[in-house]
Amino acid sequence: MSEQPATAPARQPLDEHAAASVRAYAADQRAKVDVLASVLEEIAANGYPSPESGVPWETACDAHLARLGDEQPRGA
Repeated sequence: MSEQPATAPARQPLDEHAAASVRAYAADQRAKVDVLASVLEEIAANGYPSPESGVPWETACDAHLARLGDEQPRGA
């Protein structure tokens, strides 16, 4: 066994547009995680909300599907 540490493989640099896209995706994911973390912290501090104060799943699903239907189509 070798005493030398393994070297990391060389990385292929991204062009400016690809790097900007990756940064935008990372920011979007970070924002989603921050929202989830704040909800969990609120639950930890104050307990679960009462079922009466929530929105039924069917209502939330229908509203979300309606919003998706109103969006402009996007290319992949």
